This record gives sequence, C-alpha cells and structure tokens, in this order.
Amino acid sequence: MQGCTSNPSLRLGFEESEAATLSKHACLARESRGREVFEQDCFIRTCFQRDVDRIIHCESFRRLKHKTQVFLSPTNDHFRTRLTHTLEVVCTARCISRCLGLNEDLTEAIALGHDLGHTPFGHSGEEVLNEISETGFHHALHSVRVVTRLEKNGEGLNLTREVIDGILKHSKGKHGSATISDQASLPLTVEAQVVRIADLVAYINHDIDDAIRAGIITSDDLPSEASKLLGNRHSVRIHNMVRDIIDTSINSNIIKMSPPVEEATAAMKKFLYNDVYTRPEIDVAVQRSKNLLRQVAEWYAKHPDELMKHIKHSVPEDQSLNRTIVDILPA
Repeated sequence: MQGCTSNPSLRLGFEESEAATLSKHACLARESRGREVFEQDCFIRTCFQRDVDRIIHCESFRRLKHKTQVFLSPTNDHFRTRLTHTLEVVCTARCISRCLGLNEDLTEAIALGHDLGHTPFGHSGEEVLNEISETGFHHALHSVRVVTRLEKNGEGLNLTREVIDGILKHSKGKHGSATISDQASLPLTVEAQVVRIADLVAYINHDIDDAIRAGIITSDDLPSEASKLLGNRHSVRIHNMVRDIIDTSINSNIIKMSPPVEEATAAMKKFLYNDVYTRPEIDVAVQRSKNLLRQVAEWYAKHPDELMKHIKHSVPEDQSLNRTIVDILPA
C-alpha cells in the first residue's frame, strides 16, 4: 500500500492485535508508561519493538561478545560469552512469553538489555568493581546506567520504563530463588518476571554444559535427585524446566516453577556455586582477572588524561574520577 509507512496504521495494527490476542496479564504496548524523554510514536513499530532495535544496534550490545562468562580463557569458540548467554535468555524467555500469551516484544527487549552493564570476566569483574567503586557496583544497576546515561555518547537510549525496570530487577544473586516471594520486589510487568526466570534457566544449564565440555565435571557428578527429575542432558533439562514454568504459571501474574522443579533447580545452582565455580581450574583465571582489573583501575587513577581519551561524551563537572573509571572498566 503506497504511503503506508507515513501513517500509523501499521503500528496501530500491531497494538490492536496485542489487545485482541494477549493474556490479561500481558503488558500492552499502547499502555506503556512511556519514556523519560517524550518522543513521537513510530509509524511502523510499537514502543517495545523500537526498544529491541535500539538495544541491538547499541555499542554496549556488540561489546558483549568479548565478555566471558565462567571460563575466562576459553580454548575454543563453543564456550559461552555474555553475548551468547544473552541470546539464550532471549530464546528461552520468548518461548515462555509466547506460550503464556505475554508480550514477546517487551520480553525480548528486557532480555537483550539485561546484561548490558556487566563487567568483563563475569562476576569476578563485578566483585572488583564493587571493591573499588565509591558507591558499590552491581551489574543490574550499571546496566540501567548504561541505557539511561552512558550509551549514545551520554544521551542514553531513552527506553520505555517497562524495559528499564525489567533490566533493573532481573538479577537473583547467589541466594535468590526462581520465584519472587516478596510482592514489593515484583517488577512492573509479568514479562520482566519471565526474563528473570529465563536468565536462571539459561545460566544454570549452559554453565553445566560448559563445565562438562571443559572436562571439569561429568554428567554423573550432578546432584542425582535433581538430575533424575530434570534430565541428564542439556536440551532435556531446559525443555523440562521451561515446560514446568509454563504449566505452573499459566493464567497467573506470577511466573514460577512447581515446588519439585524449583527445588531441583536450586540444587543444580548450589552445585555450580559450591563445586564448579570454586574449582582451581577456574579460580586461577578468576584471580588473574581480578588483579588485571585492579591494575587497570589504579593506572587510570594515576593517568586521568589517558582515561578521558576513551570517553566520547562530556563528563559532568561534579562527577568524581572514581565514578568515571567505574563507568569505563565494564565497557
């Protein structure tokens, strides 16, 4: 249809389709809480489709390919990076959202952006930045800072509030459970809950897979009862976990696993933290990476002029050198 992209008919069609087909628990694009800085709606894309494009095309997303996960000096291309982890989260989260009748575009945007502020060298890099930062450091908070203040030469991506909130609240930490029990901690949207649990499913399974590939463990080392319930192969475990999430969460505004699967998932997570992440084969590289980041931070503190060469935007006059270093190191 000639001239169809110069009027909002395409976007309105997408929005009407969402309203007609999605679950009552879904976040509709036309009901978004908007952006920090007002923008005219796109003729073609919904606001969440627009956020997907902004994230995929930003520099921070491209840099994820160089950020390693558990294995900091991988010997081949089959070990996960922060980018491949992100794509696995996207795949898992979209599947769950599709089956639950939720907004796939919002889910995808949150999943694509959830780790944009993560450090090099996985959580070991995060620990170092938490040590050296005057205000502490958490990758979820920094991911929000990336999309609101650092990307696009300091302009930020001006994402919707729903996407920013999902990025902020995706993290579970070492002791966080699959299901959010504290109502005050719930994100704004059910889609954000989906990304949170999909992140857990993705990293537990790919970290086990990478550890087996590296020869650190075998499938026989996994917790026996959990393995019996979830399966002893990578694809089988993911399938069983995702199916359980869908079956347990259907027609609900809380995304959760059934008690047996949640218990088995927690056992796998505990196994990773106690028996994989602490292995000498991994810890040696972890300690080296920590020392490297500390040395880089110390060098920049002594050579601020060199630090400023890496910054493409103006730095607020009242911003401390420490804050600027912490902004640069995860990049």
